[in-house]
Amino acid sequence: MEQVFAPWRIDWIERPDKNEDIDGCVFCAFAEGDDDRTNNVVARSDHAFVLLNNYPYNPGHAMVIPHTHTGDYRDLDEPVLTDHARLKQRTIEAMATALHPEGYNAGLNLGGGAAGGSIDDHLHTHVVPRWEGDTNFMPVISETQVIVEAVEDTYDRLHAGFAEQDGATVPDDDSAVEFT
Repeated sequence: MEQVFAPWRIDWIERPDKNEDIDGCVFCAFAEGDDDRTNNVVARSDHAFVLLNNYPYNPGHAMVIPHTHTGDYRDLDEPVLTDHARLKQRTIEAMATALHPEGYNAGLNLGGGAAGGSIDDHLHTHVVPRWEGDTNFMPVISETQVIVEAVEDTYDRLHAGFAEQDGATVPDDDSAVEFT
């Protein structure tokens, strides 16, 4: 595969802790954490939160993650299911406001490696904004993927998109937008 120069990625690769200080599930730690901007947690609700993907397929690639630690979708009770679904709607709305995509891919990788997921013990829904022509000659012919925006810039845009929604509470620019 060809390489594309992306110097902002070195910050992630060379980060000092690489989550080594997290005992257990990284998603559970982010759900309980208070450093939203550093952890790319852009929105929160009572039973779920939205985390930007560190290795995005497209700018805005986010994951909606229930607080419940399980890899089995059937383990989620009704309040968690409803809240998780509503936060997916809010994520799509924030993307529409901030990024103006022409479509979306959304889905869960259930079943670990067999389903293509890298974290199989805490389910999460990927929401990926899509644009006509975003699968172009680079990945198809030259086997190269180009990410056109840094995750930090996407955070700012989606944070603003969530903040505009009814029922949003914005503690500050470095905290996730909250919904109750």
